[in-house]
Amino acid sequence: MVTEDGTDLLVSYYGDDLTGSTDVMEALSSRGVPTALFLDRPTAAQLERLGPVQAIGLAGTSRSESPAWMEAHLTPAFAWLRSLGAAICHYKVCSTFDSSPTVGNIGVATDIGARIFAQKTVPLVVGAPALKRYTAFGNLFAGYQGRTYRIDRHPVMSRHPVTPMREADLRLHLGAQTARTTGLVTLSDLQRADRSVVVDAALADRPGILMFDVADSASQAAVGDELWRIHRREGGTFVIGSSGVEYALLDAWTRHGLAGPDPVFDSPGAVARMAVVSGSCSPTTARQIEHALEHGFEGVAIDPRTLMAARSDADLAPLIGRGLAPLRAGKSVILYTAMGPETDLGAAVEVEGGRHAIGRGLGRILRSLVASEELQRAVIAGGDTSSHALRELDVFALTTRLPLPQTPGSPLCTAHSDHATFDGLAIALKGGQVGHDDYFDAIRQGRA
Repeated sequence: MVTEDGTDLLVSYYGDDLTGSTDVMEALSSRGVPTALFLDRPTAAQLERLGPVQAIGLAGTSRSESPAWMEAHLTPAFAWLRSLGAAICHYKVCSTFDSSPTVGNIGVATDIGARIFAQKTVPLVVGAPALKRYTAFGNLFAGYQGRTYRIDRHPVMSRHPVTPMREADLRLHLGAQTARTTGLVTLSDLQRADRSVVVDAALADRPGILMFDVADSASQAAVGDELWRIHRREGGTFVIGSSGVEYALLDAWTRHGLAGPDPVFDSPGAVARMAVVSGSCSPTTARQIEHALEHGFEGVAIDPRTLMAARSDADLAPLIGRGLAPLRAGKSVILYTAMGPETDLGAAVEVEGGRHAIGRGLGRILRSLVASEELQRAVIAGGDTSSHALRELDVFALTTRLPLPQTPGSPLCTAHSDHATFDGLAIALKGGQVGHDDYFDAIRQGRA
């Protein structure tokens, strides 16, 4: 399918972590936009193998990286994405916007993207009502346990172990990460009959970033129309934000006849055994682990320092053995490094590369469990954990296997690999805050 301006791709995107990248993939593929998510720049053969698509994603790790890392890695990544010629290129960040000047700096990523795309003003969209994320007059709010909190008062994100959110006004938050000014199109602006005139006036002021409020379906639809209008006028646009970017654009694409009909995803059914590895410190994940243990899973607690110290698979052999035992007894297993924020080791794992090593170690354990027991289904819990763990499984791409409408942003995916052991593996990547208490059991049962 070709867009009105002649491009084959509606959108290309870079996800700042793996779970955020699958969030975008799920949003697009569920609404009739075939999407392939690659873990690294694909070969021509890998691109061809996944067939014609309207969206291509590149899953990264920038959410947990330094500004120097971003300069070295985002620069070529954005250049490659630009070469694809998509109508819109999106730098995808977490909908909680947690970031800091030293870790996951969104301002630096914006500066790099603006430079690569030769773009003065970069649109920003964070609100995503489907994910219970809302922006109003520049401030971010997020749902948690049935209530909505300003992000700097959120029970979890205000106390994130690496990038706690202490400022809800995203213009002020970004002000600590970039010298760019941030303009704002408010909810009130979006309700005006001359909305496009207001947006054009805001663009004429040439702010470095132009944020759009999104708090409900009406404002989301209005923002989608404006993003698509701006793109068509400018001839391609670099955008930053959460998957709220895609949720907004999908409304516009549907109205323009660019998105296909919503596809039907059949349930893959239940499996007798599966393996879960978790590096998440979230209380949401802790409740999910507890629920799973009460419903037939066996748990294996891991000291994360053991993973940090491991230099080879031989060092991980005792942990692999503890994971294999319940699987060989016909049970599912969860190997976890924390049970909520109170069990996080803090400074002990905050050494340089410490949390990356934890993710890689969990990935190597999962690799051994899947290969040894020929498992057909698996889960990795934790946004940063997923980014580093999945790369240990020789997977080059993911596509959506089963969206989970009750917990959007954490679909069951199909893994694509050049290695038969992992090719076709059904795997879910779950962010720390995502999912109902029965999430792991729902994945095991194959139910949406």
